[in-house]
This record gives sequence, C-alpha cells and structure tokens, in this order.
Amino acid sequence: MHTESDRQATRTTGERSPDWPSEATRWAQITLAEDDPLHFDADFWLDLMRSSRSNATCISAGGYIAYYPTQLEYHYRSKYLADTDPFGTLVEGARSLGMSVMARVDPHAVHADAAAAHPEWLARDLDGNPLEHWAHPDIWLTCAFTSYHREFVTEVAREIVREYDVDAIFANRWEGYYGISYSEAARRSFRDDTGLDLPVAEQAEGWHEYVGWRRRRLSELVGIWDQAVRDIRPHARFIPNLGALAARDLDRGLAARLYPIFIIDKQGRSGIEAPWGAGRNGKRNRGVFPDRPVRLITSVGPEHHQYRWKDSVAPGEEVKTWIVDGFAQGALPWFTKFNASVPDRRWVEPIVEAFNLHATVEPVLKDLRITAEVALLDPTRAGQLRNDHRGDHEDGFYQALVEARVPFEFISDQVLSAERLRPFKVVVLANAEELSDDQCAVLQEYVGAGGSLVAAYETSLYDERGRARDDFGLGAALGIRLTESSRAVKNNYIALMDAHPLNEGFEGASRIIGGTRILGVEADERAVVPFRFIPDFPDLPMEEVYQREAPDRPAVICTENANGGRTVYFPFNLGAIFWEALQADHGQLIANAVGWALGKKPEVTVDGAGLLDVAVHRGETSVAVALVNLTNPMAMRGPIRETLPLPPQTVSIAVPTDKVKARLLVAGVDVEPAVVDGRAEVVIPTAGLLEIVYVDWSA
Repeated sequence: MHTESDRQATRTTGERSPDWPSEATRWAQITLAEDDPLHFDADFWLDLMRSSRSNATCISAGGYIAYYPTQLEYHYRSKYLADTDPFGTLVEGARSLGMSVMARVDPHAVHADAAAAHPEWLARDLDGNPLEHWAHPDIWLTCAFTSYHREFVTEVAREIVREYDVDAIFANRWEGYYGISYSEAARRSFRDDTGLDLPVAEQAEGWHEYVGWRRRRLSELVGIWDQAVRDIRPHARFIPNLGALAARDLDRGLAARLYPIFIIDKQGRSGIEAPWGAGRNGKRNRGVFPDRPVRLITSVGPEHHQYRWKDSVAPGEEVKTWIVDGFAQGALPWFTKFNASVPDRRWVEPIVEAFNLHATVEPVLKDLRITAEVALLDPTRAGQLRNDHRGDHEDGFYQALVEARVPFEFISDQVLSAERLRPFKVVVLANAEELSDDQCAVLQEYVGAGGSLVAAYETSLYDERGRARDDFGLGAALGIRLTESSRAVKNNYIALMDAHPLNEGFEGASRIIGGTRILGVEADERAVVPFRFIPDFPDLPMEEVYQREAPDRPAVICTENANGGRTVYFPFNLGAIFWEALQADHGQLIANAVGWALGKKPEVTVDGAGLLDVAVHRGETSVAVALVNLTNPMAMRGPIRETLPLPPQTVSIAVPTDKVKARLLVAGVDVEPAVVDGRAEVVIPTAGLLEIVYVDWSA
C-alpha cells in the first residue's frame, strides 16, 4: 500500500511529453480477477514486460472492482485487497522499466450496495425495471447517461490520476448497457435534445435520431473524463476502449480532438472469421482517421463468444498471426491476459516472439505510411440503420483481394470527399446500398475526374436513412438503369460473351456460377457486357436441369470514360456469395474487375504460391512491402496450429531510379535487386509468418 510519502513523490513527478501515445507501441495488459491480490506475482509480469520489449502497460485499477485502497464510497474494493496495493506495485515496477502506464477501469456494472443507494445510476428496460447483469447475480448494469458516468466515474478517474503516476485512464465497457436504456436521465436527455421519446426498439420510430444523439452524448462524456484527468496531469488522457468498428459510435469532431490513440478491442477470431481480420481493424480505423495511431488488443486465450473460455490459452501460432497481421496493416500490438494467475504458460513464448518481431521491424516501419492504389468503401454509418448481412458482402470482396494480393485500404463513408478519394485509382463498393445524394455526387465527380469504381448488388439503391430509391444513385456513373428489384434465385449462371479482360482465367468454360440474389438492369450505350445471365431453369428433377434459353440480361457491365476512369458493376450479390460458398470463379471475377479498373500495372506486385496479406509502407525515398503468411491448414477456420513456410516469392516495386538497395528485414539480410524498366524485383527464397522487403533509393 502507498504511504503518504510515496503519494507525495508521485504527485511531484515531472510531466511527460503529450506525444507519449504515439511512442507507446507494444502494450502488455493485465486484467485482474478479484482474488488476484492473494497470489499475483509481480516479478513474473515485470520480467515478461522486459523480455517482450513492451514499452507500455495497462493495469486493472478500478470501476467495477478497485485494486487499490480507494477512498470513494461505493467504489467497491476487492474483498481480498486487505492492506495490499497490487495496482500500485505494478505501476511502480513498470515505471522502473521506463514504460508508459494506463490504469484500466470498467464502469459497466455496480455491486448491490451501490445499486440500492443510487437506483438512478442503473440501466432500465422499457418498463422501467433495473437491468441485472446477464452473467452474474446481484450486480447491476449502469446507464451511461446518468450521474454514475458523468460524476462518479469522473471522481474515480481523478483519484487514480491524483494518487498514481499514470499517463492515462483506459475505460473498458465504458458505454454501460449496450442496448437502449430507458433510465429517467436518458429519457429526459433524449427528449430535451430531440423532442422525441426514446425508440421502443432498434429501427423503430426515432432510431435515426437516437443514433446521432447517442454518438454525441458518448463523445461529450469522453470529453468530460479527459478534461478531468488533464486538470491533474496535463499530459494524461482518458482513452475509451473501442470495438472493431472503432469511431463508428463517436462524433468525429470530438473524436479528432479527444482521441490521441484508438485502442481496438477485437481480441482474436472465432468460427469462420479469416485471419486477415486483424489487419482489417487497422485499415478500418485508418479509413476514418488516417493519421491516428491504432493499437489492437489480442487475447492470449481463445475467442468463442458463446462459451467464453476467457481464462484459457489459444494456440501460439493463432495468437502470433493475429498480432503480426495487425501490425503489418498498422494496428500495433497489445496483448491482454485475463487473471494474473498463470496456470498455463504456453502463451508466453508466442507473445514474446510476436512482440520481438515487431520490435525488429519497427525502426523502419515507424517512419513510413501505409498506402494503396485501391480502396474499399466502408459504409459504417449506413450499417447502423440497415443490417441486411452487409458484412458478408465486404468479407467476400476482402477475401478476394487478399487472395489476389492486391494491397488496399478502407475509406469510410463518413469522410467521403474528393480530397480523401484523390490518392486512390480504384474505389470498390462491395454493397454500399445506403449512400446519400451528396455521397453519390462525390463518387460521380471522382469518376468524372478519371477515377474508377467497382460496385456490386444494391449499391446506391437506398439513401442514407434506408429509404429505397427508384433507381441507382450512381446509375449515371456506372452506366446502368434498374429494371427489376432484387430476387432470390437458385442454380444461377452467367455466360461469357465476347472476349474481354474480365473473362480472363476462365479458359475452357462458357459459363460460371452467378448469384443467389440478382437484379434486373439495363446497360447504357457506353457499356460493354462481358457476362450475361442465363435465364432461370429448374434445379430438380435432375433430368430437367438444363439451359432452355440464350443468355440475355447483363450480369457484368463495364464502361470506359473519357477522362480515363473505368467502372464495373455486378447486379448480383457477388461478395456475399463468394464469402458463403468460396467458389474460386467469384474470387477471380473480383480480381479481374479490380485489375481492369486500375488500367495499368500495379505499383507493387507479389507473385508466388500461398495465401498472403500484403501491405505497402511508403516513404519519400523508400518502400517496405510486408508479406504476412496466412498459408496454414486452418486459414478459413481457426485456430491456426501451424504456419506453412512460403515457397519463393517475387516482389516487384515501381522505383524512380536504378540506384536501389534492398533488404529483407525479418531475415536480416541485404539482397541484390534486379532493376528493369523502372521496377525493382526482389526474390524471397522462403519466409515464415512475416517477411518485409525494404527498398531504398535515398543514397
């Protein structure tokens, strides 16, 4: 426990640079259980921080349970705390290693004594009943729009920052109850702001207004907390945990001012999630805030949302792959261990290996910026209003681009503008069904200025509030008109028509599988139609399964524009059906479309066998191409047990001079590039989980 002299020393600690969040690049998190004060081994954790080369840590402090001798009434202390201070011990140890320190708080629930004394703090259902925690009896969910969050949690943050030498408060489940809380405070605030009653359910009357109100109020709450800690330590920050969709629920103006760093709580994959999901978190956040640092939390245990198993250990290769794919795509590493006891140490070595791998490549990557010629539109704002399996469309296009080794970025519909689109040659709209008139105008202008679009299914058929249009908002840009709304089909095929680059790779076939939901469209006079739908025919009895009629309606529509841009439109659910069925022809079709729309040889190509996630990090006089090896027997259903070594890979990079040096950063060897026709070519003989080709022409 801290003595008064200890606390006085802490209070007088010199101020640190406000830039500390960008310098804290490898995070070790310890999430304490209530009984940890009885048995936790501080030396173990400090040794791990040292061996993993962690330069920052996040340690459980308070909120639901306090792990320090709090003086605040109703701030529940661990019943095992006695006269110990595990939080303070770990803070001092981390500081002795020169690490940045965050204090973790969790305000989503309170114990029974607080609930009885302050019923106004609690989240409530539509009938006004308080909501008991779903996983533990006699604890109660809190409402973020009450005085519990605005006042009590603020005092908790102040106490921690005042008494301990920390750089930030990190808030987990800081939004309280995730659903609609009908507390009196929430009802009153919503009515005062909008003149409406809270919606009775998601998508019900008032839902659109609720989404905006919730975003504003939560962002204001972060501002209150942030100012409270900065009043005590000017360099300190209050940083809320975010889910995989990051800034979706925040007011962008306030987020830009209040969030020095985004911490993304997507701790691993489960089921049929793909291993590239880690890197997608970095891209998605960069799509909203391209220059804001991102840290990706990885659990050392398995991610299974139904059965939890939070106190178990995931296979080491799974953990390493999640960390490495994350930092290759700009989401830097952060591991978390639930419970300070360590009954199973098999996670330790993989964490040390992955973190040291990042430390090896960081000196080069930290001065470079991830770039791409292709962007995938991320319709995060629209996704709050309609949820027609939108993620499946994105997943399918994402998988196809990874298989095709196309480096690409996200761009959020929240920041869609000519300026943000300018760096990209191709924008992909997997199924951006909800676009406002202004967003359609921006994309139309982009095409008019020479940009290219690849779009599928119901893109632009709804406005930003989910209201159906009579025709495509992007019809003029894509060269199409709607003739029939979406309908479900079976046994659907699309026929290859005249020779076209989109038909490449299908030699020997006259038709390939089509979609399971299709639209009727007409193509304008500018368009070329390399595929047409074969009219419906039966799928049973087997004797009746044959084509009756010639191909008719357009299934792929391609246009070339006067200013150089190209568009491709697919009037069926191409991304969703590729993700569901993983038919190779669908992936080939997406790759062909993006390649043709680009209209030139890509700035970076990678040739060879295997499944790779590619990222291009670029500086003024250098390029680093990161190859994350996802080749493993469990690539499409985790967890990974083994990463198969890559066979030789050829990396080709456009360079402005033949005076080029090259190095393999992970292997730690210089290589001699072949420079021909303005391109530097490097052959990687083999690689494990990661290799990075670094090409430099600064000399």
